[in-house]
Amino acid sequence: MRHLRLTQWGISMTALQVSAQKQLRQLVEQIERLEEEKKALAGDIRDKYLEAKAVGFDAKALRKIVSLRKKSQTDRQEEEAILAVYMHALGMSDEAPEQPEREVMDAAE
Repeated sequence: MRHLRLTQWGISMTALQVSAQKQLRQLVEQIERLEEEKKALAGDIRDKYLEAKAVGFDAKALRKIVSLRKKSQTDRQEEEAILAVYMHALGMSDEAPEQPEREVMDAAE
């Protein structure tokens, strides 16, 4: 059992056993270290975008490229199709979005 139930001042409290306290402390300390590493990595990434900008690359475009490279081609195509529909609906694009192939839809019926 990892904890003992105690009642003090009419309030039910839970006290952790010594082994559970140590484990909890270790987990919290590991999370804190990882948070510090994440902060340092975020700074390194920011520096890379600044470096790219300094040599003439557009940081916003690079961020988008990095984001797109994380997705599969199918996910990218689906996202682009939805974006095209929304843009057309809002009058932001004169080009009508491509319709799904009718042959596939007719075959399903």
